[in-house]
Amino acid sequence: MNKGDRIRLIKSDDPWTKLKCGDEGTVRRITDDTISVKWDSGSNLSLLIGEDFWEEL
Repeated sequence: MNKGDRIRLIKSDDPWTKLKCGDEGTVRRITDDTISVKWDSGSNLSLLIGEDFWEEL
């Protein structure tokens, strides 16, 4: 996966997010444990590698 790739959220257990399964976004940055995403909904929630689930589009 690279910056600019598109992804779709499958599952996140973050109790504070309003993101839903199926939401899509664009990868902004990747670190060792997170993927920073600009979600189409306007959210900037990062995904936690090994805890959240997504698929590449």
